[in-house]
Order: sequence, then C-alpha cells, then structure tokens
Amino acid sequence: MTTKWTMTIDCTDPALLARFWCTALGYEEAGPPKGWDTWEAFLRDQNVPEDEWNDGASLADPNGVLPAISLLKVPEPRTMKNRLHLDLQVSGGRAEPQALREQRIRAFADTLIAAGATVVHEVTKDASPDLDHLWMADPEGNDFCVV
Repeated sequence: MTTKWTMTIDCTDPALLARFWCTALGYEEAGPPKGWDTWEAFLRDQNVPEDEWNDGASLADPNGVLPAISLLKVPEPRTMKNRLHLDLQVSGGRAEPQALREQRIRAFADTLIAAGATVVHEVTKDASPDLDHLWMADPEGNDFCVV
C-alpha cells in the first residue's frame, strides 16, 4: 500500500511562492478543508490568531491527481543547496530532436523567469554544447530544474 504524501516548501513569503509555483506547475491555490466555505472560517474555527493567517499556503493539482504542495513561513532564509528538488519535465524527453527539446526548455524557462525565477546554471550533455537542462531557482532561491 502506498502512503499519501504532500511536499512542504519552507519560505519567508508563502503568498509570493504560491503564485510562482502555481505558474510553474499549473496548480491552483487549494480551497479550504471540507466543512468550511472559506479559509478565514476554517482558521477562525481552529483558533488561529489573525496575525498568523498568512503564514502558509496550500496548492493543489486542479485535476486532483498529483500531490498537494504546502508553503510554510519560517523565520530563517534558505542557506544552502536543496538536497531535494523538482524536475519540471517539459522537453518531451531525450527521444525528441535536440533543437525541439532546447526550444521547449527555454520557452518554459522564459515564463518562469517572468514569474521571478532565475537561471543558476545551463547544464549541457556530457562534453557537447547541447543543452540538457536548466538548473533554476525560485524567487526565494529554492533549486529546481527545467528538463
């Protein structure tokens, strides 16, 4: 039997990263838990102080298939490279012509750059000049790749 899981990203600005990752993944901000019409009603019923209402965000796959992602406000900034990261697989895979793969990777990266990402490094295939993937960082410096 599998275990249901979600991913949590620690951050200093959950709203900023929620907008970015919705763009990157095609996700949407998750609705409140069943039984509540709004997040405000849920948080109020759970006795969460109003000054903590923006301490997190939750993202969901609009098709309800892929895992949810939570964003949790923490006081400290990111200090080192992630040991776990997402690979956003947009190229179609290595069976596709190299020029098409690179075009897809760069086009998607341009969208993410407009949303606040940066390119950390262009990774080439072995000793060739052909692009394999882009190592990127979200607006708070969390690593991910566009493959």
